[in-house]
Amino acid sequence: MQAPRKAVTAKPRLSVAFILARHFTLSAFASFIDVLRLSADEGDSSRKILCDWTVLSPNMHPVTSSCGIQVQPTERLGDPNRFDYIAVVGGLMNEVETLPPEVDAFLIRAANSKIPLIGLCTGAFSLHRLGLMEGRECCVSWFHREDFLEQFNDLNPVSNQIFVIDGDRLTCSGGVSSAHLAAHLVSKHVGASQAQKSLNIMIIDEFQHSSKAQPGIPTNLKTNDELVKHALLIMQENMETPLSVASIAKRLKVSRRNLEQHFQKALAMSPSQTNVRIRLDYAKYLMKEKSNSLAKIATMTGFCDASHFARIFKQAEQIAPSAFRKEINAAHEYT
Repeated sequence: MQAPRKAVTAKPRLSVAFILARHFTLSAFASFIDVLRLSADEGDSSRKILCDWTVLSPNMHPVTSSCGIQVQPTERLGDPNRFDYIAVVGGLMNEVETLPPEVDAFLIRAANSKIPLIGLCTGAFSLHRLGLMEGRECCVSWFHREDFLEQFNDLNPVSNQIFVIDGDRLTCSGGVSSAHLAAHLVSKHVGASQAQKSLNIMIIDEFQHSSKAQPGIPTNLKTNDELVKHALLIMQENMETPLSVASIAKRLKVSRRNLEQHFQKALAMSPSQTNVRIRLDYAKYLMKEKSNSLAKIATMTGFCDASHFARIFKQAEQIAPSAFRKEINAAHEYT
């Protein structure tokens, strides 16, 4: 009688190591891992089947996330060549400088070995601090764009896409966009159907490619036109010093006429009218905070001064900004 055959465990097709910065963003980390996990979901028993993931540490001490939840590393640093990708998960801006020297050396060894490196959230800042993003495009959240420029003025960050792939450097704005970057890797190494299945189980409608625009500052303007979405984000990023329509078109590598046609079709407004609308929407948002003076709001939204802001606001809203502020504050106190 023959002995029963032992089940053969296939080698995972994708292996990712994670390095967690102090006060890392839990959502970016968890979203990425769940896509890897769910790629091989079998009757609610998803686990390390098609993909493998490891949390690395130089000392095996638990790492505390920005929300206070701790994660226990599973392996010491060791040889970076045993992984397909190594991801640095960042978090709070003031923690960018706190990766241990052993981790810095590990990442440099990985780069020298041509292991693709991933920066999730502000993990891109840590990679750039080590000189590992030199000459590369780097995706950062629109929310952290100015912080990035303050610390690294020698690099032009990309903040109008959810993730960026530049050779063996992959950077991501964080949050749910981490799931889309993970889905891209699962699609590449495992299969497109497995990637889409992961997102479906996570109740994420559909896979978004890297060119998908990041969501920006709250605005009432909605469109499915990707060119217009990117233009809106550029307008939001430059609210204090608004760009000309020609400058925005140049950034997007389209003609001014083409951009204007897209805006008319998508929003029934010109880019210039839309730019003013965005700045007024943001001004309304800022007026909810009582500590923001109208002069400060005018500066933050690119108007010459408080009187200029008040004149444009009243023309558009049929109410003075001071009266508008009283109304929203009274409504807030009532609720």
